Amino acid sequence: MAERGICSRREADEFIERGWVFVDGKRVSELGIRIDPDARIDLAPEATRTQRQRVTILLHKPVGYVSGQPEPGYAPAVSLIGADNQFDRDTAQRFHPSQLKNLAPAGRLDIDSTGLLVLTQDGRVARQLIGDDSKVEKEYLVRVEGTLQPDGLALLNHGLELDGVTLRPAKVEWINDDQLRFQLREGRKRQIRRMCELVGLKVVGLKRVRIGKVKLGDLPLGQWRYLREDESF
Repeated sequence: MAERGICSRREADEFIERGWVFVDGKRVSELGIRIDPDARIDLAPEATRTQRQRVTILLHKPVGYVSGQPEPGYAPAVSLIGADNQFDRDTAQRFHPSQLKNLAPAGRLDIDSTGLLVLTQDGRVARQLIGDDSKVEKEYLVRVEGTLQPDGLALLNHGLELDGVTLRPAKVEWINDDQLRFQLREGRKRQIRRMCELVGLKVVGLKRVRIGKVKLGDLPLGQWRYLREDESF
């Protein structure tokens, strides 16, 4: 079910246990059974309604907030999600505290970086953005200082490795004298900062402005909004 994009593995377990999954028209309520790879899988209306109620939130994360697990002295980004700083309160549903349950970041954004961070209750969204086979492109504006080595720009686009693993091809270009645009399809820990260090540059500012087809746009720093029904990554 997860491989077909129907739901996350956690959701699949929940839906099966509740009897909300049908394989070739027959209800399945036992975890771990094997089925034909070509079998038709359908969800009961209750499962579909449950998925629709799960929210995905776009946050303009400020510097100083951790995207995932809390660190001593620093607040997690999810602590910014509340009624007071909902950017789309006049056009979207109103925030309810129940939406914080199982709300988790779909990807990381370093504590000293800012920009677009996605938090979601929807396992399908999380898998799309951070699954091992994810091909969703992310765009960053990166301010740097230092002297780029002669072949540095070519290496940033392809040819570097981190932790003994060759990085996927990227799209990196200068947009002014001290700022680069990075477009990546992977997200290793502190990847851009480490890439820049390998070619003679130091990152002094990093902002994520796009994930897939969803842009940060005019979302103010420290505020959040819901992913709209007409948007997808």
